[in-house]
Amino acid sequence: MQQQQLKQLIEALVFVAEAPMNVQQIVDHFLAHGRDVSRQQVRNVLAELQSDYQERGIQLQQVASGYRFQTRAELGGIIAGLWQEKPPRYSQALMETLALIAYRQPITRGDIEEVRGVSVSSQIMKTLQERGWVKVVGHREVPGRPQLYATTSTFLDYFNLTDLSELPAIPEPPAKASNTGPVAQEKTAETATEESESAP
Repeated sequence: MQQQQLKQLIEALVFVAEAPMNVQQIVDHFLAHGRDVSRQQVRNVLAELQSDYQERGIQLQQVASGYRFQTRAELGGIIAGLWQEKPPRYSQALMETLALIAYRQPITRGDIEEVRGVSVSSQIMKTLQERGWVKVVGHREVPGRPQLYATTSTFLDYFNLTDLSELPAIPEPPAKASNTGPVAQEKTAETATEESESAP
């Protein structure tokens, strides 16, 4: 098979796929149709396609589950009006719960409630699981054996991540004001002077 034809076929496969396709799925598809293609060949073509679409309105994006075509994120505000259906809006409580699971997984519901200082509603946990963003991955071996929650590949795909290492870094809390700065030193000197003047 010529390189250009291989490139066209892989481009078409990823374009029409209902879900992201990984390298092995693409190789298996070719094998099922009597075409022998190596994983390295597929990787090379995908890299070429990513380069081809780099400056286009559509890009080939790698996510946790594989590769998919999508519109550029910065164009979303302009093209969003083409869809009649509005994207779902989630509460701050739900997003805070999801963030805690993403950064501290595996984590129990009790852990989440301890950090947030309020109870987590069953509806929030149900919504996260129905969206496919969160799943139960085990139980903590303590009395009651509470469920442990973690994020899924669907979560990574939705937020355009290939793995959890790409999560944004948590900002450090602002440093407390130091008491040893010039103003503090000046006040200390003034206090010392006042004490010496008032001494008998």
